[in-house]
Amino acid sequence: MKLPYYPGCSGQGSSVEYERSTRAVCAALGITLEELPDWSCCGSTPAHAFDHVLSSALGARNLSIAAARGAERVATPCPSCLANLKAARARMENEEFRGKVNALLDAPCPENLPDAVSVLQVLVEDFGTDAIAAKVTKTLAGVKIAPYYGCLMSRPSDLMRFDDPENPMALDNLMSALGAEVVPYPLKTECCGAAMGIPRRDITARLTGRLLETARALGADAVVVACPLCHMNLDLRQEQAAKAAGTTFNMPVLYYTQFMGLALGLSSEELGLDKLCVSPAGLLQKIQNARAAAEAKAASEAAKAKQAAKAEEVSA
Repeated sequence: MKLPYYPGCSGQGSSVEYERSTRAVCAALGITLEELPDWSCCGSTPAHAFDHVLSSALGARNLSIAAARGAERVATPCPSCLANLKAARARMENEEFRGKVNALLDAPCPENLPDAVSVLQVLVEDFGTDAIAAKVTKTLAGVKIAPYYGCLMSRPSDLMRFDDPENPMALDNLMSALGAEVVPYPLKTECCGAAMGIPRRDITARLTGRLLETARALGADAVVVACPLCHMNLDLRQEQAAKAAGTTFNMPVLYYTQFMGLALGLSSEELGLDKLCVSPAGLLQKIQNARAAAEAKAASEAAKAKQAAKAEEVSA
């Protein structure tokens, strides 16, 4: 499978581990990511909050690059990038709006721009969770994971057209395919504070503290995310959330591609686990212990079966 790919800005800096693990997992599954040449920022939060024409011009420029290469769709790992690219494509269907956008660009956009999809959507819908399960070499059995989707992955539903906007299940099903136990996480689509972590750290601390406290109360060993901004708030700012809640947290927060990589047998270095602020060492040890216990049980059962077969042979 070849996939036109828009990495986005955060993958080059604050979420480099997401970018690294996405590329590693796709390579392990035989998916070739064809990075768009000369791609640029899509505008993300600042641009669309300031000017929809400017924001759409940034997104449309990248979609035009994909169109020039004959792409029918472009995949991106970041929900914020995804929302901006999809919004730009939808707004460009208005001729008057398209004229305003084209006036900002070096060359006018084609009328038919490719669609944007998330890498998660491609993995779940195109590659398939059953096919992913068949590729698992090191099961995640023995750990409990709380799936956190955030606000953007499936909202607004008429624009994103992926999963259920109120009760999405893509991450749940994916983690189950890897062998993990998925806890019924009721806050899976609640806001983490998003970019409010810059102007109003207190708001983000309160919201993320609620998310982490609920995951812990449900017995989760870790939280899985698909968004760089959600990851930053839950991982990087976890101490701030703990202070606001008057407690302490030690909840590893991993990207779904990092969990996939572990199940596919990829190394910690390939997955960028050293970039996480909350150490996943305890989680990794629990996974290893569960695997060792399962292997020992299987070996014991095999030995008992062999002994029983031998005894039956002797009695015969």
